[in-house]
Amino acid sequence: MQESCPSIKNILLLDSEGKRVAVKYYSDDWPTNSAKEAFEKAVFIKTQKTNARTEAEIAMFENNIVVYKFVQDLHFFVTGGEDENELILASVLQGFFDAVGILLRSNVEKKEALENLDLILLCLDEIIDGGIILEMDANVIAGKVASHSIDSGAPLSEQTISQALATAREHLARSLLK
Repeated sequence: MQESCPSIKNILLLDSEGKRVAVKYYSDDWPTNSAKEAFEKAVFIKTQKTNARTEAEIAMFENNIVVYKFVQDLHFFVTGGEDENELILASVLQGFFDAVGILLRSNVEKKEALENLDLILLCLDEIIDGGIILEMDANVIAGKVASHSIDSGAPLSEQTISQALATAREHLARSLLK
């Protein structure tokens, strides 16, 4: 048996009608946009009658484990393969859920989410990269997203790749102008 790193197939943030607010797919299981939309609609229909407002719920759906939670008019979903650990998927969901709550200052609703869509998409990028889990701690995620403005004084190890490249470009430009 080969050990592997847990991986995420997608993270979905849908509104109360099942329409996309923010989604990221990390798997080729849904090769076309219409396949992705069909999956989103089907998982929304399957889960909409449940009461996943206080705790995350877990469901098997099309040979995938889907962990989900609702707040106001937003529905959060994390999907993993059928062999993934439900607790890890639930931790990713909780990290995403809590980080969005921090970034939206506890005003977690569709209007606020759409107004701050850039923060939510950055949040997704801080949590998962190519299906691999990078971070699950909501405070760390929100901190990285909130400090996404380029701070060239920060050590390179604490900068995101785009920040580090911008810092390097700035230093190179300065050295060429001397």
